[in-house]
Amino acid sequence: MKAGNKTTGVRLRVVLAPGVALGPGKADLLDGIRETGSISAAGRAMQMSYKRAWSLVDEMNRWFADPLVTAETGGRKGGGAHLTALGETVLEAYRRMEDSAGTAVAEDLDALSNKLGPPA
Repeated sequence: MKAGNKTTGVRLRVVLAPGVALGPGKADLLDGIRETGSISAAGRAMQMSYKRAWSLVDEMNRWFADPLVTAETGGRKGGGAHLTALGETVLEAYRRMEDSAGTAVAEDLDALSNKLGPPA
């Protein structure tokens, strides 16, 4: 998972419509689902309850014309979750915007960081 543990830099929140925002936490959750094949494992890696992780996935799935994540309930193979093609597209677009924003403000961010006083 990528940006959620940044201590400095740009944290991008993209507001797609009123009440519809994609930011680093949701993007990291999508990354985690992609990596682990599990909503529960992705949530645990972010110190998030399964209920919260599932709630965020459900919210993102409702925002778009098609779901970003599909989940299969347990059974012999234990179920699992994966990003749909749209989920991959949304995550990749967010990461590109995040990288572009970081590049765009890098010089000003460095200038401001150099003006910080000693840690409190």
